[in-house]
Amino acid sequence: MKKLFLLTIFLGIALMLNAQSKAAKGNLFIIGGGNRSDALMKEMLNTAALKANDYIIILPMASEIPDSGFKSISAQLKKLDNRTIRNFNFAKHDVNDKKWIDSLAGAKLIYILGGDQSRFMKVVLNTPVYAAIHKAYQNGSTIAGTSAGAAVMSKYMITGKQLLDTAYTETFNKLWDKNVDFSPGMGLLENTIIDQHFLKRNRYNRLISALAAHPDLVCVGIDESTAIIVHGNKATVAGDSQVIRMANPKELKKTDKGLLKFNQAEFGIFTAGDVIDIKP
Repeated sequence: MKKLFLLTIFLGIALMLNAQSKAAKGNLFIIGGGNRSDALMKEMLNTAALKANDYIIILPMASEIPDSGFKSISAQLKKLDNRTIRNFNFAKHDVNDKKWIDSLAGAKLIYILGGDQSRFMKVVLNTPVYAAIHKAYQNGSTIAGTSAGAAVMSKYMITGKQLLDTAYTETFNKLWDKNVDFSPGMGLLENTIIDQHFLKRNRYNRLISALAAHPDLVCVGIDESTAIIVHGNKATVAGDSQVIRMANPKELKKTDKGLLKFNQAEFGIFTAGDVIDIKP
């Protein structure tokens, strides 16, 4: 019995150390879409702390116009930091190319363009690309993304579709149970759900629906021209507008007709410089 007890203790310690060793050394720079000011992009570069031989990789697979998207972001970044910027469009390239995968894992800054988050995940899910992004993040790289590139950060990725209403709207016009559609994202944030273009497109109903679907998670809405910089379980707000945080709904219920209701929840509005609690 004593040996079994000691074995249980040692196993618990080993699991704890293993979990700690997997804590990511990198940062997430998650932009809510819209215009990217030079000041915001400079903050992203400062977060990445690029050294002389470091390089940047752009992943354009969410975009309908990947080449144009790459030209736009690379031109802006070149004004601020004249270093190597590579365009890795895995939608048109072998996702098993070891040379590209090794380069991706070694990038100090990886930037995911906007567009359609489902289009991006269709290319990378269950591929070496997915693993390389996680490896880079674990080893200290900054993973950045805007709009769709923000949505993919979550494990439970909001697709934008309503399950109970076939008409697409930029925000939800109902607060119904089981209406928000999720699909697997990158899982860089396992316990936080991100929504983007938040205030500009009035997406409160969508994020409330996400919170009701996963009441144990934190839900964060990021407005345009605004970002959160994630390190560990803290996120610092940057940019021109605001970030909304929702969590912990109390007495969450649904009516016989499927209408959502709860008594109260944590709700906060944050601006540049504020630090908010998230769940990584």
